[in-house]
Amino acid sequence: MMTFSQLKNTLIIGVSALVLTACSSSTSAVDETQSKTVASAEKAEQTSEATSKDVDDASKEATDADEKKEEVRTAKIIREKGAVADRGGFVKMVVNRNAVTNYDLNRRAAFLKLRRVPGNRTQLAEEEMIEQIIKLQEAQRRRVLATDAQVDEAFANFAKRNRATPAQLARELGKLGVGAEHFKGFIRTQMSWQRAVNGRFQAETTQLSEQDAILKLRETGSAKPELTEYSFQQVVFVVPKDKRSQAALNARKREATAFRQLVTSCDETVNKAKGLRDVSVINRARIMEPELPDRWRSEMAALGGKGSTKAKETEKGVEFITVCNTRQVNDDRAAQISTQSSEFESFNTKGTELSKRYLDQLKANATIIYK
Repeated sequence: MMTFSQLKNTLIIGVSALVLTACSSSTSAVDETQSKTVASAEKAEQTSEATSKDVDDASKEATDADEKKEEVRTAKIIREKGAVADRGGFVKMVVNRNAVTNYDLNRRAAFLKLRRVPGNRTQLAEEEMIEQIIKLQEAQRRRVLATDAQVDEAFANFAKRNRATPAQLARELGKLGVGAEHFKGFIRTQMSWQRAVNGRFQAETTQLSEQDAILKLRETGSAKPELTEYSFQQVVFVVPKDKRSQAALNARKREATAFRQLVTSCDETVNKAKGLRDVSVINRARIMEPELPDRWRSEMAALGGKGSTKAKETEKGVEFITVCNTRQVNDDRAAQISTQSSEFESFNTKGTELSKRYLDQLKANATIIYK
């Protein structure tokens, strides 16, 4: 069994690898907004003092309108006196109606220490908790929030990589002042935010029209690319979530494998599947190779235009793909798909920039109340 000191050292290394750059962004945005709030208050006070009874009604209305505009622009950060008891601590901030207590901030400061992040950890803890809430809210809005099961699995994998059990990891995190639940909240944020950023990137990239793609090719002097276009059938042996077990999946996999061997062409798949229980056949046509799901792409390409892939466990149950036919195309749609594919491949270099821009937009629209 590892000692506390050994586990602490491996935790520092492991946590450092887990942290994304989005978590250590500068607090200058908050500082700048606070400065604008103070400046606005001073401006409002000066305007009030300069206003006299001799100012005509039109001038006074214009001044009032300016003050209201300034108030709306700077009302993102609010400071209030007092604190409200919550979870054995005191509310220090409210971010978009979500409370952050001194307990949360102390945990995050301890986590920053574990990660050996330099700087004012009190200020950094506030900024990370603000960003964490904003990221989780956006992930929930986009319906990409990591589930408890996914977070627990990631926690267990992290413990395993650090040569500890989940229970051991939880105990040591408690001794370090971080706590298992706080760490799991961090994991949930990383998983969920990455999905949100991926979704945002995909949405922005798929807006590229065929005309835009052709213009890009003309700018670079490139010819239209030639891509393989597939027509195929997705055969699904459904396993409902409430009945999903390894035994059930194994049984369905045997059924799918046996059925796969009976199918010799796409024309007969539907008729042969009619006598089977909970089996669906989905016909898909005009699917370019870059559009194929990652889990199937290499196997489908290896079939050479005919045949079926091996049966695999998926979120729906057990599936296999039967390729009906393929052809080579170099039309405008192929140019669009090829250009989009190139954009997706550049995500690793563009992702950090997009993540920062995305988060900055969300923070600009957030309401933060300091207690």
